[in-house]
Amino acid sequence: MKKFLSLCLLIATVILFQGFTAIKKPAKVLVFSKTKGFRHASIGVGKATIQKMGLSHNFEVDTTENADVFTEANLKQYATVIFLSTTGDVLNDAQQSAFERYIKAGGGYVGIHAATDTEYDWPWYGKLAGAYFTSHPAIQDARFVIKDKNHPSTKFFTDSVWMHKDELYNFKDINPDIKVLITIDEKSYKGGKNGAFHPFSWYHDFDGGRAFYTSMGHTNEAWAEEKFLNHLWGGIEYAIGKQKKLDYNKAKSKLL
Repeated sequence: MKKFLSLCLLIATVILFQGFTAIKKPAKVLVFSKTKGFRHASIGVGKATIQKMGLSHNFEVDTTENADVFTEANLKQYATVIFLSTTGDVLNDAQQSAFERYIKAGGGYVGIHAATDTEYDWPWYGKLAGAYFTSHPAIQDARFVIKDKNHPSTKFFTDSVWMHKDELYNFKDINPDIKVLITIDEKSYKGGKNGAFHPFSWYHDFDGGRAFYTSMGHTNEAWAEEKFLNHLWGGIEYAIGKQKKLDYNKAKSKLL
């Protein structure tokens, strides 16, 4: 009888342990940095920094520049996909379809810097990213205005103004549904073309998934700046979400 009770206790312990480890399983993200246009020198340090961030915040990081990984079977393993300064036409039609289904199933997207200089002929992507890049002046300091401190990517800011040096994008086709986190004051630098309201970082729930974008991250120096890294981590945290399993029953578009 005692042996039987001991066996039952052992089995119960194993089951509880397995359940605990399943809950604690870290999220996994994919960093995609393929370029078909201009290639940013900061991509390398960006990938290394996100990998280091994963160690600090308990999420796993895969990196690739191979678009062939954009299949439904492969994307299912990731809580979010990070487009790190991608440029140009980086996905073919079948890969685009797989990524659309991934987002519609509840996946996450993070766009960094030149992610908005990507896939101009794919309107769905432009709406997901939130805008398209049009131009930029010389790298310079600018006055960044924190518009929303209730988001994980901005809640750490103690002031409403941040002086930051970066490549300052101008945008077109800005999705009116984005929720703006940070704007830049065009009076504080030369070359702004979006006017009095110039979004620079934003997020939104989109087509079943979650999307975060920051235009920062052009220079190597930016990737060593604490406030930028805190901002980026908050955006990744939002895009990862609550680690719910993807639900492809909600992904109505067909694979090509």
